[in-house]
Amino acid sequence: MPRFIEDRIFPYTAQQMYALVADVEEYPKFLPWCIGSRLYDQTENDFYADLIIGFKVFRERFTSHVILSENNIEIDYIKGPLSHLHNLWQFKDIEEGGSSLHFEVDFEFKNKIFQKLVGSLFTEAVHRMVMSFEIRAQELYGKK
Repeated sequence: MPRFIEDRIFPYTAQQMYALVADVEEYPKFLPWCIGSRLYDQTENDFYADLIIGFKVFRERFTSHVILSENNIEIDYIKGPLSHLHNLWQFKDIEEGGSSLHFEVDFEFKNKIFQKLVGSLFTEAVHRMVMSFEIRAQELYGKK
């Protein structure tokens, strides 16, 4: 099962980065390959989200349960082309200013042949996704 972990420092507060990642409805504006999003069954601490991911002629819908807690976002897969997906975002303010991010994602496709094809691209795609959030933070909060 492919797994990716990244730890980064951002010049923005933990609350700013948390708000950016939690705002799933905005993903189609900046996240690579995300062409649509829909949220439903929202409460103060969680919601369900459908993301439409498209690349050339491929389009897939992913349904996930998003759990929100103080500066943490946890995402559990419900349905779509995967057999498993778990994603964790943890933000902490740091003394020097800004915040640290601990990011984890692991997943497995239902189709083992597709898994082998995509597995090699996985690390690059996830790294690009994290970079997209950093670029979006610069657009929203200013370059620091």
